[in-house]
Amino acid sequence: MQLPLDLDTTAFGQTGPPPEPVSGAEPGSEPDSRTAPGTDTEIPYTGDGAERLARAALTRLAEPGDLAVGQWIDQLGAVALLHTIREGGRPPGAGAARVAGFRARAAGLDPAADLERVRALGGRFVIPGDPEWPTQLDDLGPTRPIGLWTAGAASLRLLALRSVALVGARACTAYGAHVAGELAAGLAERGWVVVSGAAYGIDAAAHRGAMAVGGPTIAVLACGVDVAYPRGHTELIRRISRQGLLVSELPPGQHPNRFRFVLRNRVIAALTRGTVVVEAALRSGALSTARRARDLNRITCGVPGPVTSALSEGVHALLRTGAATLVTDAAEVAELTGGIGGDLAPHKQGEALPRDVLATAARQVLEAVPAGIDGAPAAVVARAAGLPPDEVLQRLYELTSLGFVERCGAHWRVVGRRKGDPGE
Repeated sequence: MQLPLDLDTTAFGQTGPPPEPVSGAEPGSEPDSRTAPGTDTEIPYTGDGAERLARAALTRLAEPGDLAVGQWIDQLGAVALLHTIREGGRPPGAGAARVAGFRARAAGLDPAADLERVRALGGRFVIPGDPEWPTQLDDLGPTRPIGLWTAGAASLRLLALRSVALVGARACTAYGAHVAGELAAGLAERGWVVVSGAAYGIDAAAHRGAMAVGGPTIAVLACGVDVAYPRGHTELIRRISRQGLLVSELPPGQHPNRFRFVLRNRVIAALTRGTVVVEAALRSGALSTARRARDLNRITCGVPGPVTSALSEGVHALLRTGAATLVTDAAEVAELTGGIGGDLAPHKQGEALPRDVLATAARQVLEAVPAGIDGAPAAVVARAAGLPPDEVLQRLYELTSLGFVERCGAHWRVVGRRKGDPGE
């Protein structure tokens, strides 16, 4: 189901034909303008917009993360590679059958129409070298995105500078959804951008948690930015485009498949400072994101779950092998992914009880005073405490002043039953 996205209206979710492509380039026109009429755009070897047009065409020609295509771009450049394929040449090391397949697909490419289409949706096509390009994606080497199609007004580079990925199971538990939402909201309140994949389950909870407190969020899609997938998240995706950013390696109109979801995960891992896995079974796409993050030297975290839950087995395996660090709240995630000394989580400790501040001898005497209503003489308390009678008497008066014990004639007894006392 293909849905156009209008960032300035509520038209997201309405079907309709794409905008008419421009038919030619005028002096001073946008760099991405077409250079020749027809459905098969001619890519110039030089000039403004040639690189962008060529890369836009290649996103429709090759699947995301294609190592060979990435290597050819590094060796020849995007423009020369596209011309080589179209004109019957063969990139270095390419097999004849693969080149023939590329050439057949290249015959119908119209990158200028794709660029115009995404502009009409309020989006843009970001390529390496652009001011908006997140340079951390270059860590992927030849498998980095050829370019990224985006929808939303925010700057991709600026949002990604301080971002954390929250990923996990689609069929998550109520516990997982709650934790993901709380983590996302807490991170957004601390100035972090939450990145996920707009899928059911943990992804959706993360996006909603961030937006609930007014924070931006990035959805990295396995389809075109004008395609609402899953269909049940049409409204969620529309909200993300307005409050954050939609990002995809795939050109407009492309639909997801199983492999594109897996390939999408490497972008999530590379784009962010760290990845948090909230819930994941032993066989889970979220674990592939965590492994990618670890391989890229990004921070990898895991949220523990019930040991009886199959949806937490994958997270527990990460924690047990040392592949992830255990986290329980947004402060701990921020401390791990933030600057050294700048995002420290508060030290956690149990509630301090009044008796915790007593001197050791005073606590010893207090423990020796019978809890019964009759109490005991000071001599009996001294024997039970194992301390000299004079010191015990001194401590008993101290404990009386603090409200722990009281004197009834020659006997001493505990005042009522206080929180923290045995049996409480």
